[in-house]
Amino acid sequence: MNWTDWTLQHEIPLRLGLFIGVFVVMALWEQRLPKRRLQAPKHARWLNNIALVVLNSLVLRILFPTAAAGVALFAEIHGWGLLNALPLPELVAVVVAMIALDFAIYTQHVVFHRVPWLWRLHQVHHADVDFDVTTGARFHTLEIILSMLIKFAVIVLLGAPAVAVVLFEVLLNASAMFNHANVSLPARLDRALRWIIVTPDMHRVHHSVRASCFNTNFGFNLPWWDRLFGTYRAQPEESHEEMLIGQRGLRDPKHVQWLPGVLMLPFQKS
Repeated sequence: MNWTDWTLQHEIPLRLGLFIGVFVVMALWEQRLPKRRLQAPKHARWLNNIALVVLNSLVLRILFPTAAAGVALFAEIHGWGLLNALPLPELVAVVVAMIALDFAIYTQHVVFHRVPWLWRLHQVHHADVDFDVTTGARFHTLEIILSMLIKFAVIVLLGAPAVAVVLFEVLLNASAMFNHANVSLPARLDRALRWIIVTPDMHRVHHSVRASCFNTNFGFNLPWWDRLFGTYRAQPEESHEEMLIGQRGLRDPKHVQWLPGVLMLPFQKS
């Protein structure tokens, strides 16, 4: 059995094991060396953010039982997509696909900020009044469904190998927990890492209440797209410790912390 077959056959335990492992590491790191003092009660936020993750996972499993890897296998069988039409070595195709998928996520993120009705969905992510490892998976269920459909379309057009899809999703989940974590890195290490991965300090800028900040640093995994397309911002207007996280006018706990209010947030009057 080669590495691609092993990865596909063990997709669920691989994804779940790495998710739990990275989550525990980042949660312990936050507890030991937090960057910022939390503004809201941690237990209530975590309970509701994690409940949203569980709800989203169940909905995706019901609606899309084969998930993204199944779509990739279907496209491969039928020869659909650019990479399925090119005689590339497997490893090259996997790397190209993962980079292309990351660019698609960056582009989608920018669009969700620019289009008003999409922003109403995505605002659930930004309405969290604190910034920690649970924020990285806090997305409205409708955004999660729409994002999956967009991902399916990209996979089919690209002809992404199924193993690349699995590896990309594992990496994206891990990096999202890392770059949303309430942790502190030495300034020199942070500057070096920003050339290869989005760091917590880099992405925290994106969660400022200031539009001049939350409309920058859209990358979730690779930092290159922000630098290339002029959406990169090095630091917030205030210090990281003093900046206000969340959205102005969305501070009421019953709307931004408790699950029923979070799910109804996109449908509230502006």
